[in-house]
Amino acid sequence: MEKKVLIVDDEERVVRSIAGVLEDEGFKVATVKSGEEAIDTFQKINPDVILLDIWMPGMDGIEVLKRLKTMVPDCQVIMISGHATISTAMAAVKLGAFDFIEKPISLDVLLRTIHRALQGPREKLEEEPAREAISEMNETYPQTLSFETAILEEPPKKKSASFIQQRTLKKSVVLYGTGLHSGMKTGLLLQPLPPHSGILFGNISYDEVVPAHLDYVQTTEFATCLKKGVATAKTIEHLMAVLHAYRITNLMVKMIEEIPIMDGSALEFCKMIEEAGVEEQEERVQEIVIDRRLEVVHKNKSIVVEPAETFSIRFFLDYPPPIGQQSLDFVLEDRETFKEQIAPARTFGFLKDIEMLERMGLGSGGRLHNFILVDDEKIVNTELRFVDEFVRHKILDLIGDFYLLNRPIRGRVTARLTGHTENIAMMRKIKEGIVGEEKS
Repeated sequence: MEKKVLIVDDEERVVRSIAGVLEDEGFKVATVKSGEEAIDTFQKINPDVILLDIWMPGMDGIEVLKRLKTMVPDCQVIMISGHATISTAMAAVKLGAFDFIEKPISLDVLLRTIHRALQGPREKLEEEPAREAISEMNETYPQTLSFETAILEEPPKKKSASFIQQRTLKKSVVLYGTGLHSGMKTGLLLQPLPPHSGILFGNISYDEVVPAHLDYVQTTEFATCLKKGVATAKTIEHLMAVLHAYRITNLMVKMIEEIPIMDGSALEFCKMIEEAGVEEQEERVQEIVIDRRLEVVHKNKSIVVEPAETFSIRFFLDYPPPIGQQSLDFVLEDRETFKEQIAPARTFGFLKDIEMLERMGLGSGGRLHNFILVDDEKIVNTELRFVDEFVRHKILDLIGDFYLLNRPIRGRVTARLTGHTENIAMMRKIKEGIVGEEKS
């Protein structure tokens, strides 16, 4: 039976292009130019999917969406727009839109989105163990990591690599908040992507994107920030930690330059991912398996990565009172453990540093509810969620930075007093090992 698609858009060229492609794909297509016509036609033909433009004369797409959802709550509506904002996208998704696509429309993305919408709601996929290695992989994902070293008398045996299925989200989802360092109102629009796309950061207002990859790290001062051309993504570490824990490998992240700080932790990002649902894809990606000891030392800071069967972190922290010395061992076994033990830990800073941050134009979004503020004697503004919340937050940042090769790592990390700069330095060493393996 032919599936019916209703296109609601007043741009004739756009409608003609989309309708032609859908008809070639075997869909039965109806088109209208206004919100009023959309309501009437919807009632007459009961379409399987509605493509709804936001900006139209008269009744706009948001109002049409509200009315359609009142009439048939489970109707599948895909919003399209060429002049959207984060708040507009957020409003559409919260009102029940299945997904949100920007103009100019990629017809491949549109077809995939329509097919996903036609599949309807699916049960949440359970976590699966790593799959057996397959014989061939896309060259984007090179083989097991190996390092050359003159210290060892004989090379250690390689650990077997495992492949995990790539993952994206089941649907688009949005979140609204404030940037920690910019103080700007910002937000997130997360959109599913096909296999081998990677994690991409973009702006809702233009097409350029920056991959969530080590090669595009611009600065590590107080936060990890990416830049490629005009595309900028600031303070990405908390979101990247969540994507690491949930093993999301393909995702578009739209925002306005900086990831919102929310309450200073990663909990809201966990909820966001769970609200959208995780979708496993057929293609696979290979873990990076550490098989040699690597070390980065900078003054009194050090970070070591060694072979291990899982990804684990031992972090040592030593600050003046009231923080003092803290240490914690954490194994990233599953997302629930991460969500309970690490994600709630909040960003922290010292009262004496606030003036310096303000001079640098940073910390403008820090508020009493999203930042643990410490003076020489006490915690100034909040009750701690954990006795050792400070070291847990450092582990959160490290998990985020260690996902900047877009592949999970299997190895044991021991970090002492380190931050983003040392994390990224270690990731560069790991990348050098991958490149060396490819060339050998």
